[in-house]
Amino acid sequence: MSVASERVRLLLATRNQHKVEELGRILTAEGLDVELVDASEFPAVPTVAETGTTFADNALLKARAFAEATGLPSVADDSGLCVDALNGMPGVLSARWSGRHGNDEANLELVLDQLADVPDDRRTASFACAAAFVRPDGVERVVEGRLRGRIVRVPRGDGGFGYDPIFQSDGDTRTTAEMGPEEKDAISHRGKAFRALAPVLRELL
Repeated sequence: MSVASERVRLLLATRNQHKVEELGRILTAEGLDVELVDASEFPAVPTVAETGTTFADNALLKARAFAEATGLPSVADDSGLCVDALNGMPGVLSARWSGRHGNDEANLELVLDQLADVPDDRRTASFACAAAFVRPDGVERVVEGRLRGRIVRVPRGDGGFGYDPIFQSDGDTRTTAEMGPEEKDAISHRGKAFRALAPVLRELL
């Protein structure tokens, strides 16, 4: 009699449930059957300081820390908004652009204030994401995804999080906060990065 193999446990190094749900949807759509756990199950592991100068640096810092602390293969992402008129900022500082980490409303209001006098044709921007996979034995991979668009003048939509209410992707009239979850997954920077990670996970898990 054959014994069913146990599902591989994969740690997503975040306590952000939006990201956990998003990765779960994408891995399921890609046919990957893993047991996805998140950082909330490991409260003893401290928050990792995002001291890198690039999204890839920060993603690797987080994935390495959790793989070492838990012994589980770990995925971490770092993502943010890169506004052309602000020389690519907020960039890696996106989550704390207004000074306090995770204050989404204050962050996007500050970006809108900084772009108040910028004409519509110069309000181009992109969402960027780097996703890192680290195994406890030191094997590492990083993939990236990007979504081009522009910054609207007034927030719109109740979906998504972060800067979604002020970001309109190229070729669409809605903000990403006005899209449904699956629709946003199909085009988003994080969706692109996580889908690019799927074959890596299939190979290395």
